[in-house]
Amino acid sequence: MKAHVNTILIAIAIIVSTSTLADAVIKRYSIDNGILVTGLGSRDFTSDLIIWQSSVSARAANLKEAYTLIEGRRQKVKEYLVKKGIKNEELNISSIDIEKEFQTMSEPNGTSYSLFVGYKLTQRITVESQKVDLVEKVSREVSELIDQGIEIITENPMYYYTKLSELKLEMIAQATEDAKNRAENIADKSDASLGKLKRASMGVFQIVGQNTDEDFESGGSFNTSSKNKTATITVRLEYEAE
Repeated sequence: MKAHVNTILIAIAIIVSTSTLADAVIKRYSIDNGILVTGLGSRDFTSDLIIWQSSVSARAANLKEAYTLIEGRRQKVKEYLVKKGIKNEELNISSIDIEKEFQTMSEPNGTSYSLFVGYKLTQRITVESQKVDLVEKVSREVSELIDQGIEIITENPMYYYTKLSELKLEMIAQATEDAKNRAENIADKSDASLGKLKRASMGVFQIVGQNTDEDFESGGSFNTSSKNKTATITVRLEYEAE
């Protein structure tokens, strides 16, 4: 029984001394080395710019026929997009890519050779607009063109925000205020007062989709696949302590 009592007393002494030492370390660090804190700034926002890319293609045995086909298909796509509410100035049509196509043939003796079968022409059509909802809707409905015999390949829309610079400044201010509050709290608990700001540094800018499981990247992330996003940034401050 005596041994148990001694053990309990020793344990209590260790806990008390550890707590006292921790308080002393915090206070001494605050006074001698300053107070180092990190603050967080965060904003949810909705993209106000959409970029959507698609491409049309045509195949023919001779180049002239292929050109005629792709020009007709491109014009139909353009007319379709304008009819849906997309303006001409929101469209960008690239130059035509030309690809020669070959088919592998086999001889009766087992040898093989390539036979030229014609041309494949591809042209990219890009929509860049601030009418995000409209372009989203059109991108989902564009498969209607397949019924018109138009070979079209579409990509997922990409979403951007045109006021990102202003948003970033707001977040830096928020993160700085958060860091300062943390520093003042540490100083108060350490029986010290907050002195001059010695140095400040900013962390990486992160943009991820809302309600996603995206991870932050060490060099920063920039989501373009989600319309609704969350942006975060950190600010690190080091203060003198008095």
